[in-house]
Amino acid sequence: MASSAEEAAPARAPAIRIAIEGAYPPFNFIDPNSNELQGFEVDLLKSLCEAMHAQCDIVQHEWDGIIKGLLNKEYDAIMSSMEITDRRRKRIAFTDPYYRIPAVFIGSKEVAPGEVTPQALAGKRIGTIERSDHEVYLKTYYTKSEIVLYAKAEEANLDLLVGRIDAVFADELLLSKFLQSREGECCHVLGDAPADPTYHRESYGIGLRKEDEDLRARFNRAIAQVKADGTYDLIRSRYFSFDIK
Repeated sequence: MASSAEEAAPARAPAIRIAIEGAYPPFNFIDPNSNELQGFEVDLLKSLCEAMHAQCDIVQHEWDGIIKGLLNKEYDAIMSSMEITDRRRKRIAFTDPYYRIPAVFIGSKEVAPGEVTPQALAGKRIGTIERSDHEVYLKTYYTKSEIVLYAKAEEANLDLLVGRIDAVFADELLLSKFLQSREGECCHVLGDAPADPTYHRESYGIGLRKEDEDLRARFNRAIAQVKADGTYDLIRSRYFSFDIK
């Protein structure tokens, strides 16, 4: 017969199930040795669950159909580098951003870092990726510069290397990989996207069903807590040399 203490024990809260793709390093990937999910988002998720005092179960799910799986209640949340967009907001809710990718200008080391405002780069040839937010930004504000479009960042970086253009403007994550390569020794960051005119960075949040407002609030409190207590920066430093808050 169960004791009265056992009968009075509160029911354990169900685990929160979070879907992660596992194919987008260094944010999320399958470790070939352990065959387990690893990466920035995996480590950050564990810290968020600790902050919420919650049990969390990670569900690996391929990118295709990941929102459909959320809506079908196969899991409770998505934490897989999902950009917050107006189109997605029509289907699901998002937490506050847990990372953003800054945009930077890079150029030859023969040019000292400094002003990268539209006035400072007037008359310069700036490369960027076609059909991107970076193209729209440059064409809107850098009207006195020549904007050169490329299908891939690698093509822009090559032209920068040989001096066909003066700078490349793109997200810092993408350009940092070039700067860390042998070819990238030619170049360095000239400056972040200027505060005026403001560049609206790509923001990424945890995806949730719209009706799960309580869970959204819990995640938001946890995100704020790990950013405030230094846990976030400790995890970020394992994967990135620059701030992504």
